Amino acid sequence: MKYQTLLYYCYSHIADAEQFAADHLKFCKSLGLVGRIIVADEGLNGTVSGSQEACAAYMEAIHADERFAKTEFKIDNVEEPSFIKMHCRYKSEIVHSGLRDNSIINPNEKTGKHLEPVDFMKMKDDEDVVILDVRSNYEHNLGKFKNAITLDLENFRDFPEKINELAQYKDKKILTYCTGGIKCEKASALLLHHGFNDVYQLHGGIIKYGKEAGGKDFEGKCYVFDNRIAVDVNQVNPSVVSVCYNCGTTTPKMINCANPECNEHITQCDACGEELQGCCSVACTTNPRKRPYDGTGYYVKVPQPIGKVSLA
Repeated sequence: MKYQTLLYYCYSHIADAEQFAADHLKFCKSLGLVGRIIVADEGLNGTVSGSQEACAAYMEAIHADERFAKTEFKIDNVEEPSFIKMHCRYKSEIVHSGLRDNSIINPNEKTGKHLEPVDFMKMKDDEDVVILDVRSNYEHNLGKFKNAITLDLENFRDFPEKINELAQYKDKKILTYCTGGIKCEKASALLLHHGFNDVYQLHGGIIKYGKEAGGKDFEGKCYVFDNRIAVDVNQVNPSVVSVCYNCGTTTPKMINCANPECNEHITQCDACGEELQGCCSVACTTNPRKRPYDGTGYYVKVPQPIGKVSLA
């Protein structure tokens, strides 16, 4: 049996979003899907995986709802489902912006100009263009566009406080990009709010760029938020740019530390993975809750003991 993994988002107001999340979880389970969906008043953000038939039924149901009729799905054919369980949770935002006042940006009202992948490819090397990666450190450390500017972001919610670092580029065309496009909707809107006048975003993100433009000049791999961890994007001039967190050798492999109380995202070569049992450090190998390392570096989250705060 062949499976598919669907990546999508949609900014569209959902009344009683908390109840919608509960009902939507039941619906996804009824189709036999697994994945992770965030529901907020502002819309949906999800990755789901299952049989081709289940995925087709899911897309049909989403498109049949007038609130989500324009949702675009990035579809990957996979050998096995990309998740273990099905989660659908209500949160305050579908991507956490870190803004106390979310009213200052609304992607449905004002956002960067959408560039289709082929247009992004044609425009990205122009002299008056700056390519801006709006993803977190562990993502762009694994792979990014050639000559892209990256910011020191532990999480996307750190982005607003980093905008001042970009002031020197206000007279340039800013081309933002992220994995699937959802972060750029808010990042580009925020740049416009702060006086950047010529702001664009890669429509559909890195994933769509790989499918429609061959991934040219995307260096390394693209981090994804499922058990594949990373996917190839560039079919034109691929390269490996990431290095092992422990020894510095070139490696395309990313893992989560086997110590669940650390769970750090790191790039790690196979040799160090075996030596450190999938941990980021010797100290983490001694944790009594260390998870068995199977070579993948992907783990189903383990519940924390009562009284401990989960970092997973």
